[in-house]
Amino acid sequence: MKRTAALRAVALGAAVALIATACSSGGGAEEGTDGEGENVTLTWWHNSNNSPGKDYYEDLADEFEGDNPGVTIEVTALQHEDMLTKLDAAFQTGDHPDIYMERGGGELKAHVEAGLTKDLTDELPDTISALGTAVSGWQVEDRTYALPFSLGVVGFWYNKAMFAQAGITTPPTTTAELDAAVEALRSAGIEPVSVGAGSGWPAAHYWYYYSLRQCSQEALNEGTQSFDFSDPCWLRAGESLQSFIATEPFNTGFLGTEAQGTPESASGLLANRKVAMELAGQWEPGVMQGLTDDGQGLGDDTGWFPFPAVDGGEGEPTAQLGGGDAWACAEDAPAACVDFIEFLLSNDAQKRFAELDMGLPTLPSAAAFVAAPELAQVLAVRNEAPYVQLYLDTAFGENIGGAMNEAIVSMFNGNNTPQGIVDAIQAAAANE
Repeated sequence: MKRTAALRAVALGAAVALIATACSSGGGAEEGTDGEGENVTLTWWHNSNNSPGKDYYEDLADEFEGDNPGVTIEVTALQHEDMLTKLDAAFQTGDHPDIYMERGGGELKAHVEAGLTKDLTDELPDTISALGTAVSGWQVEDRTYALPFSLGVVGFWYNKAMFAQAGITTPPTTTAELDAAVEALRSAGIEPVSVGAGSGWPAAHYWYYYSLRQCSQEALNEGTQSFDFSDPCWLRAGESLQSFIATEPFNTGFLGTEAQGTPESASGLLANRKVAMELAGQWEPGVMQGLTDDGQGLGDDTGWFPFPAVDGGEGEPTAQLGGGDAWACAEDAPAACVDFIEFLLSNDAQKRFAELDMGLPTLPSAAAFVAAPELAQVLAVRNEAPYVQLYLDTAFGENIGGAMNEAIVSMFNGNNTPQGIVDAIQAAAANE
């Protein structure tokens, strides 16, 4: 059956971040009545506003309802930044969704400490076991609070035709080659890179990656775990970013450009062939499909390469920056919420997610069904990386991560220094 308009509480907006997940079999308690013989309504928030992601989520809700008489799922799709803001407000007021997306790290820890998120450890042991080490980013003191449906890494998505037009025959593997590519694209009359600095985090990803390339894993751990930034590699990361900004690689008006959501966003500029490349996560092909009239994004011109190595950097040149999204239940959600999450992480569900080429599934059994060659490349890089550093703002949590991102964006507009970024992080940490 198809859901009625009344049950599709879908907010208008744009396709964003990670789009995902899956379906198969899952049973609601007592034939979908939450074990008490009463009808149950589950509210579900996600961040996919365009097809095929939006339709896929609706299909999942339809299927679960069909298998679980008495359960109704009210779906709300939100633009990514709107969802994060509204989730914070909803938890404060108590009017929050039953099922929502968790990003892990410090954000999850704060939710757990506040008693907002249901412990799934004893509820779904088989699914947790099947996911293996992928669940580690959503654990607090060895307890699992959310199940990741997509886990990927950030790299440069690019237009193969524009690279060829500029005479770039192979993607950059070092930052010197990246600078040369920017110059070649400018010379060919092509804006090299789009960045959604107006949304904050897309610009911040550059500093995160330069930190990953400049700092050893030990220094990264000291910074992320104890906020010890005494190693000079953190300043070198800021200096590397300053140098890249000085090459003027970004789109016109980048300081006010949003990340995703419209054809004028950073993702939209790449999708509509206005720029040559963008630093973004594995969600980018799906986002771009939703921002072009033909629903194809860049199509056959889609290319990808990992963030280049930094000459003289102490970090592993093949380490990656990334993270993922997981489904969580609010602490006071009906028991059917757990059944629905199990349904979303089933083998068939993850297989179907992989076949949509909209992200990287977490169940090993689904990996073989990633068909798009670029996403298969991202998957291979993820699997071969010596380690994947969680997005630093997610690792630090909302308050520290927000202060850090603001300081980084301030460097993009010329009003901050490498030391200023470190100082901002430490000052925010001191107030925690």
